[in-house]
Amino acid sequence: MNLSDSQTGDSVPRRVSAMEAVLGHLRSAIERGDYAVGDRLPSEAELCRRLEVSRPVLREALRALQTMGLTVSRTGKGTFVVSNGPVEDPTFGDYAASDLLEVRRHVEIPVAGYAAERRTPEDLDHLTHLLDRMERETDTTAWVAMDTLFHLAVAQSAQNPVFRRVIEEIRDALARQSAFLNELGGRREQSNREHRAIVEALVDGSERDATEAMAHHLDRVETTLTAIVRPGRTDGADTPTEGGGPQA
Repeated sequence: MNLSDSQTGDSVPRRVSAMEAVLGHLRSAIERGDYAVGDRLPSEAELCRRLEVSRPVLREALRALQTMGLTVSRTGKGTFVVSNGPVEDPTFGDYAASDLLEVRRHVEIPVAGYAAERRTPEDLDHLTHLLDRMERETDTTAWVAMDTLFHLAVAQSAQNPVFRRVIEEIRDALARQSAFLNELGGRREQSNREHRAIVEALVDGSERDATEAMAHHLDRVETTLTAIVRPGRTDGADTPTEGGGPQA
């Protein structure tokens, strides 16, 4: 059973990563009850053999299952099913996704406005250079690291050390969320464009444009996350439009 070259069923198929395919397969098996709550999943070696994927790919999928709250990994014992869904609120590090997004909206949107009014030429140079690097970067791990640096730099531009301290506190969670959304939602190119809009607003010194750009960015984060964890949702929420999904 080779899951390393799967595609979506759209009229113009989007090639999905091997990790997405493995995650989808295991998630479906858990939700169908093939693996009941309390069951231990087959060993990594066995799953790699069955699914014909590498161990790094499998481990990424297993981490995503744990983020979604479907499994837990117990050192020396394996991976156990703790829920068969539905997935409601993934956890990134110490924080639930809903809590993280609520805080980001209350902090990062006004911070962007303050940054537009208070940023220095040095702040703008730093943000522009960082964004240029992000747009050229092809390695996901490196991009995710720069993504968190970008949000820290916006907070720094607001010239209030408390704002930066808040973003520092959630930095690990932001990185985990960013990696999750990039792997499963194809977010990187769209996120780069959203970041570019934020920087352009800061350059213009427009408080309104900066807050609107950050709000739009966080809206797309929420939309992508919803599409991943509740793919069958039909309550009228925006649907992703690019690459299977619209990071952080």
